[in-house]
Amino acid sequence: MNKTYLYSSTVSTSAVAHQKLHSAQSQRLFNIPFQRLEPLRQWLDRIEIKNPKLARFLSRVIPSQCPFERDIKVFGYLVAHIPPLCKLNPLYDQLVGLRFRALCYLVDQCGEDIRSYA
Repeated sequence: MNKTYLYSSTVSTSAVAHQKLHSAQSQRLFNIPFQRLEPLRQWLDRIEIKNPKLARFLSRVIPSQCPFERDIKVFGYLVAHIPPLCKLNPLYDQLVGLRFRALCYLVDQCGEDIRSYA
């Protein structure tokens, strides 16, 4: 009975170790393409808005919400739903942050009404 217990704990320990190794390998392989974008992410995060023209341009060009989400209806019935694909964009958070900084600049420094950018 003692040998059976020892064997089962060894199997479960090696299975857990294999699972952790496999998870780490797949995570590392998944992150390789995104690691190449890290300098671009940092550059986007470091952009300071100091020009009203640039702030207005960024606020117009970067959408306030994901433009890709759609419901496909036929005769009033929902046939398919296309989810927002913006979250798949690896630079989505940086672009939304850049738009937010531009809007804050327009409000705080220029005193503009930003309702037209919504």
